[in-house]
Amino acid sequence: MAQNATIYKVELSVSDMDRHYYDTHKLTVAKHPSETDERLMLRILAFALNAHEHLEMTKGLSTDDEPDIWQKSLSGELDVWIALGLPSEKMIRQSCGKSGKVVIYPYGGRTAEMWWDKIKTTTTRFGNLQVTNFSENDTAELAKLATRAMTLQVNIQDGEVMVSAGDSIVYVTPVEWKSGG
Repeated sequence: MAQNATIYKVELSVSDMDRHYYDTHKLTVAKHPSETDERLMLRILAFALNAHEHLEMTKGLSTDDEPDIWQKSLSGELDVWIALGLPSEKMIRQSCGKSGKVVIYPYGGRTAEMWWDKIKTTTTRFGNLQVTNFSENDTAELAKLATRAMTLQVNIQDGEVMVSAGDSIVYVTPVEWKSGG
């Protein structure tokens, strides 16, 4: 019998001083049975880093042809495609062709570094691709904040990120490997 997704309720307050974006989002996030707390929290962080009124979580791991998060225009075109992990060069090429902006958040320490070393030269032609990495330590600390009902405050200033949940605070330093349009 297949396992069902676990539902997480998240109240996410974003204060992004770098983009002058301030809002609270009430999210219902389905955690796939094979998804770790680390990946779940990275999805929520990716949402916060790109927060917009039209940004949406997708079916994620359960579909191969959708990103983890996307933003569509009012006419249905893909404006932003956000993926986590280590997608293939083919998937990157396809998503860069489908969307105005593609953001990839690799994670996993040395594995992510090896993935990037392998594909970075073939992705330089994609002006709409941004790749931002997180350290293993940062994502492990984020995973500790995961609970079924979360109230998170994410503050972003000068590229530094502070995530707080109750009395717990995690500082995250995104490392931009490739900047995109």
